[in-house]
Amino acid sequence: QVQLVESGGGLVQPGGSLRLSCTVSVSISFSIYTMAWYRQAPGKQRDLVASIPSGGITNYADSVKGRFTISRDNAKNTVYLQMNSLKPEDTAVYYCNVRVKLIGTPGPGAYWGQGTKVTVSS
Repeated sequence: QVQLVESGGGLVQPGGSLRLSCTVSVSISFSIYTMAWYRQAPGKQRDLVASIPSGGITNYADSVKGRFTISRDNAKNTVYLQMNSLKPEDTAVYYCNVRVKLIGTPGPGAYWGQGTKVTVSS
């Protein structure tokens, strides 16, 4: 079973910062490919915020480019999202997503974290 545990959400004032973390735990040998962060605001669909493939260049949504930074620590099986200059429109539940190749399987599958709430308000 693949399990993703997220942390770091909370309440912050506009212009503030937060860092989200997501750690992947699997009961058997595995390889992690792309790691990403999505967010879903009330009444809206879940949208991609940022992604970081294995050994590849990062990708950001236009709305967060220049303010958010995605990074990964492969030794810890962890992906981070550093969020600076936060705006009220960043308020959403943030979800970690990873593509994981399990030993004995033909290809990678996608898995989701439980979500962590970020509220930006004065």
